[in-house]
Amino acid sequence: MEKPRNIVIVGGGTSGWMTASYLAAAFGDRVSITLVESGKVGTIGVGEATFSDIRHFFHFLGLDEREWMPECNATYKLAVRFENWRRPGHHFYHPFEQMRAVDGFPLADWWLREPLTDRFDRDCFVLASLCDAERNPRFLDGSLFEQDYVEDKDDVARHTISAYQGAQFPYAYHFEAHLLAKFLTGYATERGVRHVIDDVVDVALDERGWIDHLRTGEHGELGGDLFVDCTGFRGVLLNQRLGEPFISYQDTLPNDSAVALQVPLDMERRGIRPCTSATAQDAGWIWTIPLFGRIGTGYVYARDYCEPDEAERVLREFVGPAAADASANHIRMRIGRSRNSWVNNCVAVGLSSGFVEPLESTGIFFIHHAVEQLVKYFPGEDWDPTLRTMYNNAIAHCMDGVREFLVLHYKAALRADNEYWRDTKTRAIPDGLAERLELWRSRLPDAETVYPYYHGLPPYSYMCILLGMGGIPLRPSPALGLTDDTAARKEFQLLRDRAEHLVRRLPTQHEYFSRMRRQQPDL
Repeated sequence: MEKPRNIVIVGGGTSGWMTASYLAAAFGDRVSITLVESGKVGTIGVGEATFSDIRHFFHFLGLDEREWMPECNATYKLAVRFENWRRPGHHFYHPFEQMRAVDGFPLADWWLREPLTDRFDRDCFVLASLCDAERNPRFLDGSLFEQDYVEDKDDVARHTISAYQGAQFPYAYHFEAHLLAKFLTGYATERGVRHVIDDVVDVALDERGWIDHLRTGEHGELGGDLFVDCTGFRGVLLNQRLGEPFISYQDTLPNDSAVALQVPLDMERRGIRPCTSATAQDAGWIWTIPLFGRIGTGYVYARDYCEPDEAERVLREFVGPAAADASANHIRMRIGRSRNSWVNNCVAVGLSSGFVEPLESTGIFFIHHAVEQLVKYFPGEDWDPTLRTMYNNAIAHCMDGVREFLVLHYKAALRADNEYWRDTKTRAIPDGLAERLELWRSRLPDAETVYPYYHGLPPYSYMCILLGMGGIPLRPSPALGLTDDTAARKEFQLLRDRAEHLVRRLPTQHEYFSRMRRQQPDL
């Protein structure tokens, strides 16, 4: 392929440098990449938790955890922990662990027939017990705990999401977004990416309406073949200059604001819980992301129900005295997606493409998925429009699917103690979800009844939310009343025994990452 060779990325931060790094790893010196970013625009720190698929990103770049995790104060994430969505004091986990099946029925079905305890997550998964006990997924020697997933360290092929769909790795990551962007800046520039710190003052179009060049404040004109918009919610290239419409999700997901804090803590004393927590509040929910040396926390809320000052007060009270000196970052979120993320010769990645509230840590996943799809559908010199259409369909389907999954959280939550939570039961929901909910009342979700396009969330994820939230009546399959449950009981016991064994043997996260850091002489 000779053209397009010149790629210009506008905007840095996590989305810009993930894009630059991935394209550099994919194409090497067969493309020329320039990243231009303003020195005045900061990173929005809400994308610090991830899907487990993100490990494929680092594998594709050829990066070992020991190289980047200490640099980014990173920790492991085994699940999302939902607190108080059903009732005060109640919690459950959505883990990175496929649900086992017995005689063709998922364990959740057997559990519905005859619950062992009131904790479906601990009865059906190993990871829930590891999260409750705050255990690390690797032993101190670096080996992965016993799990169905087999880790092949000798695999030299570069991993992608597409190649590993359906293969659930048992953990994801927490990290500081600005530190990852800094780390990837070094990675990308070492591989030939040109870094320009300047303000884009004009975007010039040619007679077709395609981007011809950018005009910067100090570096003059920057020309290119393909332009990547990583300018965040502003959408400078795609939305502002090219006028691509934005499709709002606010009718079904009303949370439109967040206030965030970075709180230094003694994490050895506190403990590094191996999960992201989402704690329900009166007008939304609070995330807690444990890192090495601090927590990242924030209140995602709807301004129709809560003012910014009140949200900040609630968040500080939730964190406690440690939040007293932490600076608050207030964020207005643009919830939805651009109608098309690729228009002419401009592709939007990250917040300029679309965003949903970070309830399932999808922000980084959207970036990773988008840049992988960009490589998959990268244009030739004829700019075949079919590739652009296929890319746009993949991105739209992914975001619309995540939207539907997040709406399910609110629709299924038993909580209804104030106007905000009562409204979640009567608010409009996507047509597809309404149809699927009727099916799930009679039979738990499976591959045939969940959102049909790839969006990173398998059927067991839907089971977890329905079982954990408690607001939608569920029934076991009638067939189980005629089926011998001996094998199911044995599987439940095996899970319980394995969990107890691992809780006794695995270290804490602080023990593990302290050891990793001692092996890094510059840290």
